[in-house]
Amino acid sequence: MKQYLFPALKMTLASIIVCVVLYTLLILGIAQLVPGKGEGQVVSQNGIVKGYQLEGQSFTQDNYFQGRPSAAGYNAAGSSGSNKGPSNPEYLQVVKDRIDSFLVHNPQIKRVDIPAELVTASGSGLDPHISTKSAMIQVPRIAKSRNLTTEKINHLIDITKEKPLLGFFGTETVSVLALNLALDNLK
Repeated sequence: MKQYLFPALKMTLASIIVCVVLYTLLILGIAQLVPGKGEGQVVSQNGIVKGYQLEGQSFTQDNYFQGRPSAAGYNAAGSSGSNKGPSNPEYLQVVKDRIDSFLVHNPQIKRVDIPAELVTASGSGLDPHISTKSAMIQVPRIAKSRNLTTEKINHLIDITKEKPLLGFFGTETVSVLALNLALDNLK
């Protein structure tokens, strides 16, 4: 028994040291190299905190871009998905209600043209970005409610969009918070 127990204990201790201690220190060290030092970045305007760069927020007014819905109510402490699959009747009803609500606020859009990300929550429930397609589909509503030209709003999307990582990992996205702050700064 000793011939199996002691090697197993040694391996367990070695695994704990590598997986818990060394890995944690490595990730903490990497976090110190990024802006915000791993604490996230607060977005403020004129000394007033408007939100957090890596956390989605709820924008429900017609004069703002809307991000992805949140299964966690945009609460970072309770970040999670709904864990309901596409065959769950309750989930299907929630998505249908979101589609209907989107169509009420965007009557010029056809149901089939609504990007799935605007009516389904992400795994974390806190995505701060949307695709450029999801931003572009909202332009007519925002232009009408703010009495702006669509060209002006399209220009804001162009200057706030973020390219894929290294040019090819992922898709072009737009930070909903940055875009809405840019809208508020228009004179």
